[in-house]
Amino acid sequence: MTKTVERPPTAPRTRPVKAPSPAGDRRRRRLTDHLRAYGFLAGGLVCFALFSWYPAVRAVVIAFQKYTPGSDPEWIGTANFTRVLNDPEFGAAWRNTLTFTLLALLIGFVIPFVLALVLNELRHAKAFFRVVVYLPVMIPPVVSALLWKWFYDPGAGLANEALRFLHLPTSNWSNGADTALVSLVIVATWANMGGTVLIYLAALQSIPGELYEAAELDGANLLQRIRHVTVPQTRFVILMLMLLQIIATMQVFTEPFVITGGGPENATVTVLYLIYKYAFLYNDFGGACALSVMLLALLGLFSAVYLRLTRSGEEAA
Repeated sequence: MTKTVERPPTAPRTRPVKAPSPAGDRRRRRLTDHLRAYGFLAGGLVCFALFSWYPAVRAVVIAFQKYTPGSDPEWIGTANFTRVLNDPEFGAAWRNTLTFTLLALLIGFVIPFVLALVLNELRHAKAFFRVVVYLPVMIPPVVSALLWKWFYDPGAGLANEALRFLHLPTSNWSNGADTALVSLVIVATWANMGGTVLIYLAALQSIPGELYEAAELDGANLLQRIRHVTVPQTRFVILMLMLLQIIATMQVFTEPFVITGGGPENATVTVLYLIYKYAFLYNDFGGACALSVMLLALLGLFSAVYLRLTRSGEEAA
């Protein structure tokens, strides 16, 4: 009698699991990253469309309409532009704005560059003085304007008190037709020069020290080194900041609105302040938008020059 040996049951055969393809994983990760990036981009585009692009396009349309909130707009062509051009305040506003821009370039463009040169030469307490220079930028613009309004007060203001202490003649400052615009330029320069100083300082620190050493060996003094080394090496930054300052100063509003209210005798009425008056004092939104379109066209011209110069600078680099 033969004895049968029972064989252990064999495990069922399973198909080998194929490892995921590295290329497929990379494609999925790339697709996920792209979808996430487009999601963040879509949120930014929606915000720009609602709060920037749509109001700009709407203002261009209203510039050719007779429009009052709560009523149906009426298409009137270029009548708003004609009325604005014939307004006596129109010429004063543009004259004050251009004068403010010119004074800001003469005063507010030179001072930050000189301060950056001084800070660049310091050997001690650099961080402290950088904070001191940048501090006015961190103060809210309206608070800064209110402080200067008190400072310029012809009666108990600190400016005239200091002049009396030095036995010097006092001034009307922002209350005088001849001095009001210059007073506002000083306020704007003090409030905004911190960022400009830091940009200049970064540009100065990128200049190779060998250039200054070579200039000193050639016998160049301080002014000659600034003229022949510093200015040429920072020419692109200087030009860019100049154009940006022109664009910014032509939109000045906070200082005339808070400190002078456009006075005295319309001496500080700027284009942006006149737009405010048309819209919220005269209830003439068509005229306000027409004036806005004019300002937009001029600022667009400066922006085109800025982009052109930026592209040229990148190609040269």
